[in-house]
Amino acid sequence: MPEIDESRNEAEMIAAILAGESQRFHDLIRPYERSVYVMALSFVHDESDAEDVAQEAFLKAFRNLASFRGEAKFGTWLISITLNEARSRLRRKKLIKMEPLEASNDDGSHVSPALLRDWKEIPSEALERSEMRSLLQKAVEGLPPIYREIFVLRDIEELSIAEAADVLQITVASVKVRLHRARVALQKTLAPQLKQMDSKRRWFPWS
Repeated sequence: MPEIDESRNEAEMIAAILAGESQRFHDLIRPYERSVYVMALSFVHDESDAEDVAQEAFLKAFRNLASFRGEAKFGTWLISITLNEARSRLRRKKLIKMEPLEASNDDGSHVSPALLRDWKEIPSEALERSEMRSLLQKAVEGLPPIYREIFVLRDIEELSIAEAADVLQITVASVKVRLHRARVALQKTLAPQLKQMDSKRRWFPWS
């Protein structure tokens, strides 16, 4: 039962930290550092801001560790703190508005992918994977926040439906509805682009 052992180990570490062994906090958060950063970056779209959000989330988790009751996984609690911090930063910077459920995002914000130094040196499979990641990243960033949140939590961070509902403080039914709408929206956005990619494949010199 690895999950039970992991929860027990985390509970022991939390107890030790609260008892004064603050140096063990890094061991507690180490498995979640990447997830926290990815969650932050998916919302603030800036690496420096994402690092700030992640650091602030870890600080808040440390300061409020005594309030963690173990009713949810520590990782779920930490992701919830990260999401709230990312939302707060976006509100402060006035980068986006929290749209209603049916609204669409037309702010045009995106993150430009890093340029390849020489695309001809990249095998076609790797190029397609890279291009696919870039298309997916842009499509996810174009989702309204309520859909982007649930897609990141479920399909990127792989939280369960119950965990995602707990993080967002919504019902399981709402998670399912939002996730379905997020996936449909992504499919509509990506389908024509993927079709175009496929039509161009024969023009690669190594095809």
